[in-house]
Amino acid sequence: MTQTIAPRARNLVLLLLAVAGALLAAAAPASAHAALTGSDPRQGAVVQRAPEQVSLTFSEKVAMGDDSLRVLDPKGTRVDAGDPTEVSGTTYAVKLHSGLPDGTYTVTYQVVSADSHPVAGAYTFSIGAPSATTVTVTGQEAGGGLVGGLYGFGRYVSYAGFIVLVGGAAFVLACWPAGSGVRAVQRLVVSGWVALTAATLWLLLLRGSYTTSGKAADILDLDLLGQVLQTKTGAALVSRLLLLAAAALFIAVLFGAWDKREAEEKRDLTFGLAVGGGVVAAGLAASWAMAEHASTGLQPGIAMPVDVLHLLAVAAWLGGLTALLVALYRAPAGTPVAASAVRRFSAVAFGSVATLAATGVYQSWRQLGSWSAFTGTRYGQLLLVKIGLVALLVGIAWISRRWTARLRDGGREGVPAERDTDADAQADTGDETVDEAVAARSGSRNGAVGGGTRGKAAPAGSGTEGGPVTAGRDAEGGSATGPTAAPAADDPRRAAQLARQRAAMDAARQRRERDADPDRSGLRRSVLAEACVAVVLLAVTTALTQTEPGRTEEAAKAATSAAASSSSGVASGALTLDMPFDTGGQDGKGVVSIDLDPARVGANEMHVYVTRPNGRAFDVPEVKVAFTLEAKDIGPLPVVPDHITTGHWSASGVQLPVAGDWKVAVTVRTSDVDQVTVAKNAQIG
Repeated sequence: MTQTIAPRARNLVLLLLAVAGALLAAAAPASAHAALTGSDPRQGAVVQRAPEQVSLTFSEKVAMGDDSLRVLDPKGTRVDAGDPTEVSGTTYAVKLHSGLPDGTYTVTYQVVSADSHPVAGAYTFSIGAPSATTVTVTGQEAGGGLVGGLYGFGRYVSYAGFIVLVGGAAFVLACWPAGSGVRAVQRLVVSGWVALTAATLWLLLLRGSYTTSGKAADILDLDLLGQVLQTKTGAALVSRLLLLAAAALFIAVLFGAWDKREAEEKRDLTFGLAVGGGVVAAGLAASWAMAEHASTGLQPGIAMPVDVLHLLAVAAWLGGLTALLVALYRAPAGTPVAASAVRRFSAVAFGSVATLAATGVYQSWRQLGSWSAFTGTRYGQLLLVKIGLVALLVGIAWISRRWTARLRDGGREGVPAERDTDADAQADTGDETVDEAVAARSGSRNGAVGGGTRGKAAPAGSGTEGGPVTAGRDAEGGSATGPTAAPAADDPRRAAQLARQRAAMDAARQRRERDADPDRSGLRRSVLAEACVAVVLLAVTTALTQTEPGRTEEAAKAATSAAASSSSGVASGALTLDMPFDTGGQDGKGVVSIDLDPARVGANEMHVYVTRPNGRAFDVPEVKVAFTLEAKDIGPLPVVPDHITTGHWSASGVQLPVAGDWKVAVTVRTSDVDQVTVAKNAQIG
């Protein structure tokens, strides 16, 4: 058997290296999650002549499709001509039709960043003079909606399946070899394989719609599926399916040929099986590391192996914890999980936690880059929640280790030593009672047949049909009595019934003994609590993998601010005011920006932008602006801008009668009851 496993292990290693080479070739160093850092025409600009093209600059290279970049006129008609092209580096452009009339135009984009996540947005610019527009892109968000929710659920199931598959198999192989014959543990590991396989196929089907239209009708679009297969993410998903085929072979050997071997033969095969399983597990983990956050950004050559170690440590800890929980609750009474197996898992869990701590610190530094990103970005906030859950999980695990230290292995596996002697005595007594009942019933029937009457006394020790031994046993076991009862010796069905009764009594007795052990009961409760926290922790981790890293958010925000400042400085007379606000309610923090052009006496064009602290645009129920010139007791002059798109309001013809130091007050309402007014002074004219 060892000779057959070794070649398979070598083949798996070669397959993993081939997959790694293919994915590494496509993994160029870049910052995770693309962000728009510049555009021409710029956001909110008013140009006198229609431009020949619209160009967008991102923080990294992105993947674009035919409809990734669109330009719409005030009536919502597309005015872009041809497919987007790469101008240089991270700048992409699309040509416009000639002779465009004056008015406000909307630019929408939807691209896929190098770490496989879709990024979308929109902004407006005007030709000649701003105008009303019927284009609305409110709520447009790449990866959102029904398809986004289904894709996120598929990611959660895939992580859960990986953890259960890898961690459960490792628990059996390294901690509890006897568990390979326990049906509940077998079903757990196989369920993990089925969940991961089904989720991988599901993600492969959803991927095209998730990164493009977001429509459920496009899930089965074969053209989109063909495009997905040509991407890095598609290659990773296909590679995962190939490795899952190898994992199926590993499971078959683990619960088949390996389980049937004697202890001596098992030891000879364990090393080869561990090598093959380790290669498959590392390959599955690499299918995530080589296609998502770890494959882009700083130090991808270090980040990808670290991410693989992180995923394997999570699987060994949480997957092994799940297998232990199943073993403690569902293992047969005759083969309870041994205390020595629990202690071995405790050591494995301790090593996994240490690995998680080391790799987690590196990943946090790489994805955040600064302390301010912990609280100022959504990624940092989710990471803080994850750290808190891990700390809680470690605390419960410490309690579990205390229960583990109190477990003892007695004469029978999993039964305390001081209880074992009494249990054996009870078992022997129960067996003798059943044997006596069988003999008594057999002797009574034989005597009745030989004597020709039922009431004749039987020989001593044989018992009679209505004797105390038979009657008492029948009452306990629920057996039939009386003249219609068949002899156990002559009736195989009766013998089988008594054997089943004896087995049921033994199993019930062993379960009572197991459940009566306070140490084992305490361990089951603490492990169950760990598993409940782990479910929540996995959900937070899944959300983290779909969230823009804090380092990228802050860098993109800084680049956007610098571009806006540069554009404001070039534009003659243009004025930009940024005012942070906090309404005190839920989701009530953000920044409101006022662009006033040309910021002179007379008519002005005003644009209002509302963004979250991380720089992303979002809508609020109401925005109002008022201008006051206190030196001359003018105002407040109210202005209610029109909503244009997500986080963008505009008003044209804003009349400012005289020059001076005007107070610009903005009222932002984020709910029915939560609003705030912020203000800044600006020199007009």
